[in-house]
Amino acid sequence: MKSVSLEELYGTQSGQRVRYNTLIQGFANTFQTQPEMFFSAPGRSEIIGNHTDHNGGKVIAASINMDSIAAVKKREDSVVRIFSEGYDELIEIPLGFAGDSKYTQKFALKGTQMTAELIAGMIEAAQQFGFAAGGFDAYITSNVIPSAGVSSSASFEMLFCTIINFLFNDNQMNLTDCAKIGQYAENHNWNKASGLMDQMACASGGAILLDFADKDEIHYEQIPVTFEEYGYRIVLTNTGKGHADLSEEYSSVPLEMYQVAEQFGCKRLCEMNIDRLLEMIDVQNSLNDRAYLRAMHFFHENQRVEDFAKAVKEQDIVKMLSLLEASGNSSYKLLQNCYCAGSPKEQKIPFALALAEERLTDKGVCRVHGGGFAGVIMSIVPTQEAQQFAAYMNHYFGAGSSNVVDIRKEGAVQVVGIEIQ
Repeated sequence: MKSVSLEELYGTQSGQRVRYNTLIQGFANTFQTQPEMFFSAPGRSEIIGNHTDHNGGKVIAASINMDSIAAVKKREDSVVRIFSEGYDELIEIPLGFAGDSKYTQKFALKGTQMTAELIAGMIEAAQQFGFAAGGFDAYITSNVIPSAGVSSSASFEMLFCTIINFLFNDNQMNLTDCAKIGQYAENHNWNKASGLMDQMACASGGAILLDFADKDEIHYEQIPVTFEEYGYRIVLTNTGKGHADLSEEYSSVPLEMYQVAEQFGCKRLCEMNIDRLLEMIDVQNSLNDRAYLRAMHFFHENQRVEDFAKAVKEQDIVKMLSLLEASGNSSYKLLQNCYCAGSPKEQKIPFALALAEERLTDKGVCRVHGGGFAGVIMSIVPTQEAQQFAAYMNHYFGAGSSNVVDIRKEGAVQVVGIEIQ
């Protein structure tokens, strides 16, 4: 992880300097002192490879130009204090209590409980993985859409890891270390079956091809793609239904894939192939048809990821768009993460996709984005029509629901050269 200037990170976006000045003022008002360092971690867009990472699959994901930013000052004691703009309470966590599973009750710590639990989980994970953590004050603000499939939680996690990496670990924590720390906190402190894709995409910068077959070492490589070079932009539309209460739906996807793998003597689907699945599947005696459909999605989606990477190398945008459309259709029909089976009358994602298709016709493509069930759809729209398309979607889902975003070159970084007035 590296250090970059404000200009290197944001280019000519004039509002960013104002944003950081507001961040500095927020820190000063909260902690009655001035910050010493600044950090940024982006949100992410999953380009292709929907719900495959947890079963050892492949994903292409990218950092986007929405980010969480922090003003930070190191403390002399071992207390972490974090204030997130938009929340009323200051979170305080003494490091020695982080590993206690009942710390919020036992020590009556201040702050929003879920966020405090996530921070405590990351502190515990960092220490278990052999890294140092110490006390610091941080004031954080974010324009990453919360609970909506662009990984506001992973952005926050990678922001936290970058802070402790620079303050206490001489920048020795690599991307995989940070991703595993975030995953540990979600798995153990939120009881959420999170993979590693979100964290890796937020930490790395640019578009990356991730291969999760090796559980101990995530393999990744940069994929030189931005849709802008082909005359397209990414438009993310928040349908207004968040992810906060859908942990069971998300967890069912990897768990059902694990169950299929277990039937064939494997731990994860990456250890087998679709030919073996089709040879052995017994539709008449199936106990869970959906699990088999989700397994079929896994195998075909992995192939689509490989084909997409090849299309990028060949600069074949027509093929890329075709693969994105096929991936979205598979998520809808096989993976079945566009709405909740228990609430069939609430179908914000299908509704948004239908409206997007009415506008796009054959000019672009759209698909469910990220974890699904609620939240966001992604549309790839011709550049000259992107703003009009966003306005069209805003008409249905509310002002500001649609955002035209670009792939961000930098991942989680320290931001340098900011003058404190």
